[in-house]
Amino acid sequence: MNIAPIGNEQDYQKALKRLEKVFDAKLGSKEGDELEILGIFIDNYENEHFPIGMPDPIEAIEFRMEQMGMKQKELAEIIGFKSRVSEILNRKRKLTLEMIRKLNEALSIPTEVLVQKY
Repeated sequence: MNIAPIGNEQDYQKALKRLEKVFDAKLGSKEGDELEILGIFIDNYENEHFPIGMPDPIEAIEFRMEQMGMKQKELAEIIGFKSRVSEILNRKRKLTLEMIRKLNEALSIPTEVLVQKY
């Protein structure tokens, strides 16, 4: 086991190749320990160099509605009139604080996502 911190793209690619080789290692084995350490180093490097931003609030609502098989009519029951839902989904009306609270509770969308500008 020759593990070193990942400092650049070349180190990152090398770590990914090694990860593929030890991916099925048993926990507690020498290779299993290597797998765990490599995973931590790779995760840290990816978080620093390839950060994933917050999703757009409207896209998050639409995605969650799709996941739940929810129609606009059902969303209207949560946040108000059907016309208001249409305006929000078409980005013609902003979410109010009360709507954000209801969406957070009913759809389990984090408030940090819903309060962003769009």
